[in-house]
Order: sequence, then C-alpha cells, then structure tokens
Amino acid sequence: MRMEQQRVRLASGIELDVVVTGPKDAPVLLFLHGFPESHRTWRHQIAHFSDRFRCIAPDQRGYRGSSKPQEVEAYTPDKLIGDVFQLADARGVERFTIVGHDWGGAIAWGVALGGQTTGRVERCVIANAPHPAVFQKLLFTNPVQREASQYIRGFRNRENDPLVREHGLAAILMKEVRWDRPAQMEPEERDALLADWQDREAAFGMLNWYRASPITVPPADAPYALPDGWTAPQLPTLTVPTLVIWAMDDLALPPENLEGLDRLVEDLTLEQVHGCGHFVPWEAPEKVNAAMDAFLSRTA
Repeated sequence: MRMEQQRVRLASGIELDVVVTGPKDAPVLLFLHGFPESHRTWRHQIAHFSDRFRCIAPDQRGYRGSSKPQEVEAYTPDKLIGDVFQLADARGVERFTIVGHDWGGAIAWGVALGGQTTGRVERCVIANAPHPAVFQKLLFTNPVQREASQYIRGFRNRENDPLVREHGLAAILMKEVRWDRPAQMEPEERDALLADWQDREAAFGMLNWYRASPITVPPADAPYALPDGWTAPQLPTLTVPTLVIWAMDDLALPPENLEGLDRLVEDLTLEQVHGCGHFVPWEAPEKVNAAMDAFLSRTA
C-alpha cells in the first residue's frame, strides 16, 4: 500500500512526516509505530480502516525524514508524549483514539493516561507494549523478561557507537537483538527498512529513545529482587476503554506483561494472538484488524 506523507511542524519546532488519510469528518485513529520501524508498521490497519476513520500515522521523531535531534535529552518520554498532542493540535484534532505498538505503545499508554482527564483520548489500543507499572518490576524480578531485555543495555552502551557510525543501525541490531523473525516480513518492506537504517542520524535518534528512558535494566546476573526502597510508579487507573492485543510468541516481551493489567485498566479488552511474534500488526494483520473492529464497534 502506497501512503503519501505530509510535513507537519509542531509547536515545539519538531517536524514530522505524517500519513493523513480517510474521511475528514470521521473519528480519528492516531497510530504510533515502534522500534525500529516507521508509519508502515500500520499499513494493513490503515488500509482496512481508512474508509470510515481518519487515520493519522507519523514517522515519530528520530525516524526517517522526521526531525532527528541528536541529543539524548530530546527523547525523554514527556517530549515524545507531547509530540502526539502537538500533532493532534496541528491537524485540528480535538479527540482521538490512540493506537500504539512497541515503543509507540509505550508512548500510547502515556498519551492515554494524560489525555483521559482532558477528554482528548477517547479510547486506547495497545499492541505488545508493556504497561509502565508492570515492565520495570518484571525487569527486576522476572528472569525471562530480564534476559530478553539485555539488548537495551547494548543499545545504551556508547562503546557500540563506532559500530553504528561505520555500518548503520543494522550492525547493532545484528549484535544485540535475538527477537527478530525476518522471514515474516515481505521482502520489499524489509529492503525499505534496511535502507532507512543506513541513515546515521536516524540510527542515533532511534537509539536515543532507549538512552533517554528512565527504565532500569539490571545486568543478567544481578539478583532477582526489587531494590531496597523501590516502589512502582504511582499512576492513575486508566479509565478510557482499552484494547490490549498481545502476540503470545513475542521473544522480547513475554506474556507475563499481561499479569495484573485488569487492576490498572478499568475497561480492559484483552486479545491474545497465538503463533505470532513481536510485530503483530503486520505478522497477524487479519487478527489485529478483527480485534480492533470488534472493539471500536463496541465502544463507538
């Protein structure tokens, strides 16, 4: 599916390349991609929903042609969440459903938690992105999640910077990542991603999402225990209707991330997708579309 992009300047000065399609007066779905992809994470969903929803899908800051500040502090969660609301403002969107996968899902949790009090966020759809009150605890106490997340320590390690400067993002992915399933992606999509990963400024922009995150990833051999004095983030209960779609064969984010979600989300719909890896929007698009169809109809 070919999707034309518009250049949108945010109030902060950040500029994003954004897909905007669908009826102008329709309800808005605002899609956030994850690492290390682009707006095309959602190509199947945009094709499916754009006949009856206004679909907005940016390349987020640090990615592809969008603004790529090189300072780590430009990628703190508050700035990434702020981009979403500023994008909605720039497009004249008052209310929207936020949809996110992976890092885009992490930001979507924050957008929903912030936007529920103002009424701007009507609904939330999360695909394989852990709730912030769950993930950090698992990193301290769960061996499976701890081992799966060691790549984050590699992404943060400045000793890998020369490798990225010389060979691009693909080099550090090959060194650190064990959860990719390349055979699942269409060859033309993978070729396009490989080309994107050659942009060195984008490579460091993407890595800065990890470097600016407050999440602590202990070494693999650290004790499995909560640090003395640690408390979970004090976050409000999410009250907007929320759909969580979880691919159960995700090697980066195991199903333990689902435990306790019903205590954190008041109106929770959980859809488990079996036989599918981390990139569920395009690995299992029919199942994602069907789950979203049912959820959006129920909560219309």
